[in-house]
Amino acid sequence: MSGEKTQRGTLKFLLDNSAFLITGAIAALVWANLDKTSYGQFINTDLLEWLGINDVYHDLLKWLGVHHDVPPGEGHHGLSVHFVISDILMAFFFAIAGKEVWEALLPGGPLSNMRKAATPLIATLGGMAGPAGLYLLGCYYTGTMSELGNGWAVPMATDIAFSYLIARLIFGPGHVAIPFLLLLAIADDAGGLLILAVFYPQGEMAPIWLLATAGAIIMGLLMRRMKLQSFWWYLLLPGTLSWFSFYESGLHPALGLVPIIPTLPHAHTDLGLFAREELGRHDTLNEFEHWWKNPVEIILGLFGLANAGVVFTSVGDGTWLVLAGLLIGKPLGVALFTLLGQKVLRLELPVGMSFRDLLVVGMVAGIGFTVALFVATAAFPADSPHLDSVKMGALGSFAAAFLAIVGARAMGIRPGSGTAEPPASTEAGKSEIEDDPGGAEDPS
Repeated sequence: MSGEKTQRGTLKFLLDNSAFLITGAIAALVWANLDKTSYGQFINTDLLEWLGINDVYHDLLKWLGVHHDVPPGEGHHGLSVHFVISDILMAFFFAIAGKEVWEALLPGGPLSNMRKAATPLIATLGGMAGPAGLYLLGCYYTGTMSELGNGWAVPMATDIAFSYLIARLIFGPGHVAIPFLLLLAIADDAGGLLILAVFYPQGEMAPIWLLATAGAIIMGLLMRRMKLQSFWWYLLLPGTLSWFSFYESGLHPALGLVPIIPTLPHAHTDLGLFAREELGRHDTLNEFEHWWKNPVEIILGLFGLANAGVVFTSVGDGTWLVLAGLLIGKPLGVALFTLLGQKVLRLELPVGMSFRDLLVVGMVAGIGFTVALFVATAAFPADSPHLDSVKMGALGSFAAAFLAIVGARAMGIRPGSGTAEPPASTEAGKSEIEDDPGGAEDPS
C-alpha cells in the first residue's frame, strides 16, 4: 500500500514539475545529435500509412470535398507525428491557457480590476516590446532581416509553469512578486495567442471558414443553455468544428479550441492561477482543466520530443538573437515600461514589491521554452535552414532561470523575505465556496 502511495506521489511530482516536457526535450536533443536522420524520419512518419488507413482517409477527404497541397515533410495532408502532436494535441494545452486568460477576466480575477492590473499589464507590454524590438534590431545590424525577421515573436514568450516554479524558488511561496509574475505571464499568453492567430497563419488565408468558428461558439452557447454540463459535449461538437475551421481558414489549428472555452459553464468569479481553492470547484470549465491537466503534461512531453530535436552545430545568428531578446530584452522591457508607467501614468508597484523584485521578475519571465519553441515552429517552415538555430535560442532560455537565481542572491533577495498580497478574489471566492462547495455554476 505504501509502495502504491509512493508511486502516486512520484508521478504527481513529475507531473507538477513539468518533468515530462524536460525529459522529452532532452530525449529529442540526444536523439537528434546521435542520429539526425532517424529522428527526422520519426517526426515525419505518416501515421495513416503506419496504421494502414491511408486509402480510407483520402476517400473521406474526397467525400468532404477537402483538398490540400501537402506541406514539405508533413506526410499526406499533414498527418505526420509532428502534425498530430503540434497541431492537434497541443490544442488542449492552448485551451487550458485560454481558460486561465478567460477566468482572469471574470470578477475577482487579476485582469478584472484595472487599477490593480495596470502596472503588471504595462510590464507585460514592455516584456513583449523589449524582446521583439531587440531581436529586430539585431536582425537589422547583422543583415539577417530577410532570413530571420519573421521570428520576432519567438522571444516574446513566457513559459508560465517554469517561470512560476523558479519564482517560488527565489521568492518563496508568499511573496507578492509571484502573483505579479503570474499576471504578467497570463497577459503575455493572451498577447501570444493573438499574435499567433494574426501574424502566423499556417496556410493561405480563407476567412470564410471563420463563419464555422462563429457557428461553433453559437453551438456551445446553445448547449450551455440546454444545461449540458459534461465538457466532452463541448469538445466533441463545437470544439471539433472550431478546430477544423481554424485548420481550413489558415489560422494555426492548435488555437482551435480557444474560442469555445468561454462557452463552457463556469463559476462567476476567479480564485487565481494555481489557487488551491480552484481544485474544489466542479463547474464544467474547471472539470475540463482538472481532467486534462495531467494528460497535457504528457502532451507537452511529446511536444518536446517532436520539436526540440536540434543538433548543437545549428547554433547561429537566430540562437543569439532569441537569447538576447529573452535574457536581455525581457527584463529591460519589463523594467523600463514599469518605470514609464510610474512616472507618466502614476502607477505603483504592489505593496511589498521593490524595484529589485521587479528586475528579478523580468529575468524569470525570460524563460520562454515551451511557447517560444511553438512560435518558432509557426514562424519558420519545417525545411527552413534557420529553424533549428532559433529553436536553440528557445531551449537556451533556461539560462534565464540561472541568471535570475544568481541575480536575486546578488541583490539580497531571499525566499520568505517579502510580503504577501491577498488576491482580489479571496473574499468573494471564499463566500462562493461556502455557499456552494461544488463551485458556482453558470446559471445559463
